[in-house]
Amino acid sequence: MLVYTHPECLLKDNGFNHPERKERLETIIESIKQIKDLKINFVDAPLADIKIVSLVHPIIHIEKIFSNIPKSGLIGVEKEPYADTILCSNSKNAILRSCGAGIAAADDLMKKNERIFCAVRPPGHHAETIKAMGFCFINNIAVTARYLQKKYNINKVAIIDFDVHHGNGTQEIFYGDETVAYASSHEFPLFPGTGSEDENGVGNIFNAPLKAGMQGKEFLKIFDQKILKPIDKFKPEVILISAGFDAHTRDPLASLNLESEDFYKVTKKIVDLANIHSKGRVISFLEGGYDLLALSESIKHHLLALKS
Repeated sequence: MLVYTHPECLLKDNGFNHPERKERLETIIESIKQIKDLKINFVDAPLADIKIVSLVHPIIHIEKIFSNIPKSGLIGVEKEPYADTILCSNSKNAILRSCGAGIAAADDLMKKNERIFCAVRPPGHHAETIKAMGFCFINNIAVTARYLQKKYNINKVAIIDFDVHHGNGTQEIFYGDETVAYASSHEFPLFPGTGSEDENGVGNIFNAPLKAGMQGKEFLKIFDQKILKPIDKFKPEVILISAGFDAHTRDPLASLNLESEDFYKVTKKIVDLANIHSKGRVISFLEGGYDLLALSESIKHHLLALKS
């Protein structure tokens, strides 16, 4: 299995006590190295080509983000009360490496047919076409989907998102596009406030809002019905995963009660579906997850299921 990451992703600084911090990625990488009976090859994520990024985000929008990067200190790109999407002097390469991981992973997926995990930060699923928010600047998974379609003539891509927060950016980007299915399970109501069941695009958006306090058993049952069932009907040629681990019971930013083992179960269900429709082709992207112990445990289960 390939894991794309890069040291420059660790240099992104969001300031004191910010939940999206470098220790998240350090913990994940160390945990992956401890997995026994699974051969992992770490690969340096390249810088994304801005022309490929522009398959999703206008170049002028990306250039504006980069033009606001400070030489020192920190700058928030949003207005209060959500001024927590932060630029620091090392932001540019971290953002481009995070997106470049998915692009390079797409090439490996199509040429080597090897499943891949992108251990990168900043995350991406809240980034809309022309709006950075929710710790996200470029929608990494959306760019990868568009790249697969353009370079490899993939007709149907499914994006499955089990982050505890709804991927409003991914939904917005593909809302009117029947060639990309977006399916998200998420606590509701919760930031960013989107993701109700009646948001269905052109029949390609499948939202499964979950009540606070939900346990893993009930979550998996809903996931089968509201997420996997419509994706099964969609019959994607490739499946991309927005893998957030903040639905874990230990996570400080939400109130679902999944255990670490539940991330094996949900990932295995996605892999089984990919084996039926997608020639087993799956790329997974790190999104949220803010408790270090939960991340350490959950990522092992995710990768073991990803390899199965």
